[in-house]
Amino acid sequence: MGDIRELTEKLQSSSEKQQLQLISDLKDHGEEGLKSLKDFLQQNQNNLPNLVLGKVYQTLFQTQIPEIQDFLNQNFPTGIVPLKSEKNIDYTLLQKALAQGNFQEADLITSQKLCELAGEMALKRKWVYFTEVDGFTDTDLLTIDQLWVIHSEGKFGFSIQRSIWLSLDKNFVKMWEKIGWRKDQSWTRYPKEFIWDLSAPKGHLPLSNQLRGSRVINSLLSHPVWSK
Repeated sequence: MGDIRELTEKLQSSSEKQQLQLISDLKDHGEEGLKSLKDFLQQNQNNLPNLVLGKVYQTLFQTQIPEIQDFLNQNFPTGIVPLKSEKNIDYTLLQKALAQGNFQEADLITSQKLCELAGEMALKRKWVYFTEVDGFTDTDLLTIDQLWVIHSEGKFGFSIQRSIWLSLDKNFVKMWEKIGWRKDQSWTRYPKEFIWDLSAPKGHLPLSNQLRGSRVINSLLSHPVWSK
């Protein structure tokens, strides 16, 4: 595992994959390792959010150490992903659920936020028509996506699902199998058969209303924001 000084030095210069593992190694060293992670986050707090900073933030966020919680509240009161919205939508609960690693709750909140983006009628019916997706603002879709990507080590998010979809020539049947929404010609049953942690297949989450067929996710993955 190495000592803390060695791990901390490696964290500064290793590849992304190695850095993600080093974060776990430092966490295993207890409070001293967590202090090194706190220092690393503070040194990089002006950098753009990335998977490494996301995992460092999550690791610290999930501790119960008052000093670390005070540091996060002071320096990152809304997390490391800017919660931008053109519709004045509050993404704080989504940020917190993802930082806690509570992906099932985050999925439910995401559905709620998509309804907020779609408007009053979607909020009343509690789901989104595919025709409403075109009206989603770029800013809000990017905020939701970045929260998912940053807090899942790059495994989840609309942009991740889109890359898989494109790699399969936009074949949804193959995509359902690839991301674990369908197996042996049977739909994955909600919620017990879905996987609510990072052991899930890449692109497994968010569910994005998949139980209503492919039209909503087709509109989401075809939204102009991803081509800009």
